[in-house]
Amino acid sequence: MTAARPLPVSGSIHLDARGGDRALRVSWHHESGLVVLSLWHGNVCSGSFRLPVDEVPALVEALRTGLDQQYDVALGRRLDSAG
Repeated sequence: MTAARPLPVSGSIHLDARGGDRALRVSWHHESGLVVLSLWHGNVCSGSFRLPVDEVPALVEALRTGLDQQYDVALGRRLDSAG
């Protein structure tokens, strides 16, 4: 495990639905042709995955397909349980 490092200028942070200090960081490393997906708990990186830039469209397509198929269903369940 490594201590927190500043997020590169090109990236984002997504908080885990379970709460706590869990997060997914997405950072682009154009100089090495990689996108790094890293799992964080507080300020400690607990794991990372290096995805070559040319494989990003396939990942985005998988996420888009899942979103198209399940978003309304998942949103409906959340709205039902909140009301």
